Amino acid sequence: MSDLRPALEAVLMIADQPLDHLTLAQAVSAPPADVEAALGELAAEYTEQGRGFELRNVGGGWRYFTREEYAPIVEAFVLDGQQARLTQAALETLAVVAYRQPVSRSRVSAIRGVNVDGVMRTLVTRGLIEEAGVDTSSGAVLYRTSSFFLERMGMADLSELPEIAPMLPEIEDLEPSEAS
Repeated sequence: MSDLRPALEAVLMIADQPLDHLTLAQAVSAPPADVEAALGELAAEYTEQGRGFELRNVGGGWRYFTREEYAPIVEAFVLDGQQARLTQAALETLAVVAYRQPVSRSRVSAIRGVNVDGVMRTLVTRGLIEEAGVDTSSGAVLYRTSSFFLERMGMADLSELPEIAPMLPEIEDLEPSEAS
C-alpha cells in the first residue's frame, strides 16, 4: 500500500494516547507486519531528517513527541500562551464552573449545549479550574475554580461573584411571540 505511511501519520497526528501497531493496522486496513515496518521506517526517517518531533514506541504504542532539544522552545510557547486572552467559549465555560461548582464536565456541556472537553482541558492547564473530587452517583470528575482564578479575578472568595440573575434575559424575552 503506497498510502500506508501517510495514513499512519494522519491517524497518529490525532491520537491522544499511544497506539499499538495492531490498532493502527486495523485503522488503516493494512497487514500488522507492514504497519510495524512502516512505523520503524517513519521513526528512522524523522530522526535522519532532524525533524522537531519524533515517533516513539512507548508503553506498548506509538506516539509523536517533541524532540528533546526543542522542548524548551515548546515550553516557552505554551507558557506564553498562558498569558493570552480566553476565548468566548472558555469564558462561558469558566462562568458555568464558577456559578455551578462543583460541576462535572458533562453537566457543563449540557448547560452550554456543546462539547467542552477541550475548553475544560485548557482551563485546567491554565490553572483556572481544578478537580474537586468525584460525583458518588455517576463517578464523574467534578471541577471547581482554583485559588488562581480568585487571584486573577481580584476576589477573596466566591461570595464576591456578581449576582447572575440580573444578567439573564426576562422570561418573556425567551418565549416565542404569539405573532410567529
